[in-house]
Amino acid sequence: MRFRQYARQQKDFPRDGEDRPFPPRTFDKAPPMIYRQKNKKLLILSHSKGDAMDTKKCAVLLRAVESGSLTTAAEELGYTPSGVSRIIASLEKEAGFPLLRRNHTGVSLTREGEPLVPVLRELVRTAGQFAETSAQIRGVECGSVTVGAAYGVYYPLLARLVAEFGRLHPGIAVSIAEGLSSDLAAMVEEGRADFCVISRREGSFQWTPLCNDKLVVWVPAGHWSVARGAFPAEAFASEPYIEMYPGRESDNSRYFAVHGITAAARCSTSEVSAAFAMVEAGLGVALMNGILQRPASPRVASVPLDPPESVKIGLAWPKEEFLSPAARTFAAFARGEFLKNRRLP
Repeated sequence: MRFRQYARQQKDFPRDGEDRPFPPRTFDKAPPMIYRQKNKKLLILSHSKGDAMDTKKCAVLLRAVESGSLTTAAEELGYTPSGVSRIIASLEKEAGFPLLRRNHTGVSLTREGEPLVPVLRELVRTAGQFAETSAQIRGVECGSVTVGAAYGVYYPLLARLVAEFGRLHPGIAVSIAEGLSSDLAAMVEEGRADFCVISRREGSFQWTPLCNDKLVVWVPAGHWSVARGAFPAEAFASEPYIEMYPGRESDNSRYFAVHGITAAARCSTSEVSAAFAMVEAGLGVALMNGILQRPASPRVASVPLDPPESVKIGLAWPKEEFLSPAARTFAAFARGEFLKNRRLP
């Protein structure tokens, strides 16, 4: 009733489009709210500053989820483990339900917490954009950029660009993310990475092609496919196969899935050098990106696929409206250099 009586006092309403907090006398216990009159309707916009979601806390929660460990998140972000626990507890209190499931292996999201992750990422991204844009207006350059490459052959160029960028923009921190193309594509789409070299993936981000990379098969030097001049795709079903990146989506797994091939996996590894050593030892054959540099050895041969298969390699970065000022600066700087070096040896 008191609200209705107060609301009838038109002199206390904001003008159309104006934001104004309710005076303290309006509410006895509820926190003050920001409200606006628009088209003669009262719109509640948000809690006052004191009740706003702390985006630093959101960033801590997201890092804990990504790493699967409160201790790791604490070490990376400069907190104590107990400090991270208090931050998570504070967010859980605000949410009104548990956000993390804790066990001896680490932490993971609860079912209730999963829908909040995209919202928290958007809050953190927007807060970062606000801080960087405000700093630019003041004439101060700051921010952070996360870059990555799914293929080691691009690391020398990427490292050189990061070094040059650091000299030109000392106020912007650059970190390098690791992962396969699908991992990095997801990071770009979720706002966790800003500029990556990957093979083509569907997603809501910008894309610039660099080259078409032919898939090849590493085989022991005396393998019958060397004399044939190619490795027929159907032979994967019977030849001992060294599986790369088991359980993860890679260029290899996507190739097999598209063509309906079930490879006769004998060994598995996530290291290219280990796969090479296994082929050299005669343990099997391995499907590889042609762009990958392999050690020189007379005991290993690289043969093309039959029929030939290529993957498109290119640059992925967020859509323009989601780019932070720092990320936009790096993308403009690095894109031209990558286009000059579309195909590296």
